[in-house]
Amino acid sequence: MNTNYLSKPLIFVLAEEERLPAEVYGRLEKSFWPIAYLGKAHAFNITDYYAQEFGLRLYRHIVAFSGLMNPENLAEYKWISYFIEKAFMEGSSRKYNLDFGYLDADKLVLASFKRGKNKIYLGNEIYADMLLEYAKGNFTALPWAFPDFKDGRYHKDLLVVREKLKAQLRKCS
Repeated sequence: MNTNYLSKPLIFVLAEEERLPAEVYGRLEKSFWPIAYLGKAHAFNITDYYAQEFGLRLYRHIVAFSGLMNPENLAEYKWISYFIEKAFMEGSSRKYNLDFGYLDADKLVLASFKRGKNKIYLGNEIYADMLLEYAKGNFTALPWAFPDFKDGRYHKDLLVVREKLKAQLRKCS
């Protein structure tokens, strides 16, 4: 089996809670794959971009799934995550911001509804946004990456996820 194009699906969850409720994890597993890795809840404190919608004290959680995905399905999975956000809304306010993406051996890519000069249009209103590249044992943020991706706070978790990906790909070969 050619595994060169397969990647590790993951989702970054932005929320007020330092610990997400079990129902969130359950919904993610029902919609995608079983969860293989839960990263540390990282304080989201570099920007107040989401303050009006979510409040000032926010956390970004990394959730990696057990499956492998073909990156060509990124737009489909972004739409699924959008509908999960809507299912958890309270009135007209989101309770969670879900950024679906994938990690492969070389990079981290997140899906976005927002266009930008650095983003690649995938179709169905979705863009691919490469934020980090991997080389020589480290991740490096690309110039347009969000400030919290630039400071390296997620790198340790992403290195763990990358090792899980490599082990899984070796089993598939």
